[in-house]
Amino acid sequence: MKTPQLPELPIFRTIAEAAAELKQPAYVIGGYVRDLALERVSKDIDVVTVGDGIALAQAVGAKLPGRGRVTVFKNFGTAMLPTKEAGEIEFVGARKESYRTDSRKPEVEAGTLEEDLARRDFTINALGLSLNPESFGELVDRYEGMKDLASKTIRTPLGPDVTFSDDPLRMMRAIRFAAQLGFDIEPDTFDAIIRNKDRIKIVSQERITVELNKIIESPTPSYGFKLLFQTGLLHLIFPKMALLHGVEKVGTHAHKDNFYHTLQVLDNVANAGGDLWLRWAAVLHDIAKPATKRYDQRVGWTFHGHEDKGARWVPAIFAELKLPLGEEMRMVQKLVKLHLRPIALVKETVTDSAVRRLLFEAGEDVDRLMLLCRADITSKDHTRKERYLRNFGQVEEKLKEVEEKDHLRSFRPVITGEIIMETFGLKPSRAVGELKEAIMEAILEGTIKNEMDEALAFLLQQGEAKGLRPEGGFVHSPN
Repeated sequence: MKTPQLPELPIFRTIAEAAAELKQPAYVIGGYVRDLALERVSKDIDVVTVGDGIALAQAVGAKLPGRGRVTVFKNFGTAMLPTKEAGEIEFVGARKESYRTDSRKPEVEAGTLEEDLARRDFTINALGLSLNPESFGELVDRYEGMKDLASKTIRTPLGPDVTFSDDPLRMMRAIRFAAQLGFDIEPDTFDAIIRNKDRIKIVSQERITVELNKIIESPTPSYGFKLLFQTGLLHLIFPKMALLHGVEKVGTHAHKDNFYHTLQVLDNVANAGGDLWLRWAAVLHDIAKPATKRYDQRVGWTFHGHEDKGARWVPAIFAELKLPLGEEMRMVQKLVKLHLRPIALVKETVTDSAVRRLLFEAGEDVDRLMLLCRADITSKDHTRKERYLRNFGQVEEKLKEVEEKDHLRSFRPVITGEIIMETFGLKPSRAVGELKEAIMEAILEGTIKNEMDEALAFLLQQGEAKGLRPEGGFVHSPN
């Protein structure tokens, strides 16, 4: 592991000059130094000074062309300075912290560099690079963070029980960094998470979900979820997902472990480049299986209706986890509800009608749905899996063919409720809804084309069957 080197950016020399003038030693500390060592891209630069962080930021800003605009956060004792060459740089004075047992908000006071490093969450985040003229660029590594980077280990600078009891969110962060970096959690640190897991209850749901989302967005999210499960944290922060774990057997009938199946689907989606919300759809696609599990002596275990129940659960799960309740939630809900539909088409002769209905219901999310469904094919029987994937490819071709012909992603029937009411002189009523539904069904079945002449003729026919006549002999014209 190479010693991290400060990039040749003038801003670092400017900070060193300002720090020397103020007689305040300064250091770049934390994730930026870690990522330099790992040769990863990082934009978050944190500068710690033994003294007044706000004063240092203002002194640096005064030296920049046009005088850099410093944003001060007095309550936190920090300041932010935007720079062209290095993005935003945060300045803070070195500090030491003490915690009460009922809160993760510390009592903060000025401290030494050593005290500031000791309060860091993990050794790999307690690395520093000097911004002092006499030692410019030299590495500060009081807790063997470089050794832990080389061995790919997550470890706390101080005793892990103290670290996690003081700030229980660090337990989530340990797992998040392990998942993001592909590191192992050092055994004593791991055991301390298990011992202190109940402390997570004092952390706000918003902060927990930030870390959970980062785990889901990691290269192999299953690794993070396995750690959450093994430590017992998952049972506390997301009990519905923990309930997926386990296999029940009656005679020769056993179902697959839906927890590990879900993780495989999640990894498949991640490998295919799925974004956060498509990954959430993978997490939740089978979430209602424990609630719908039944044993049938003839066929074994069944989970009938788990897709519908799961979809109904999505809004409440998003609300509990403080996830957004708008467009993202609705998309996840749609994918959970429809995730069996394309796979069901594999098992039967694929009709245009069935494909039209799927395209209509999936709308603009049909590509996401197909990616999720392809990821959901996880059989350990490779021959069976290959056969399913081949058949699934045929369904995808059929979807493409019907979509090009009928343009159903943004499908809207040409006959609207307004046209129906105008044609027959009706007010909003059940009859209008029934006629709209009949037209929709006819288009999806392929009985009529979604064109005005055919749709209008069909409307008049359906209206006549209901005893309705065009008002005053009126027949609507698109012109």
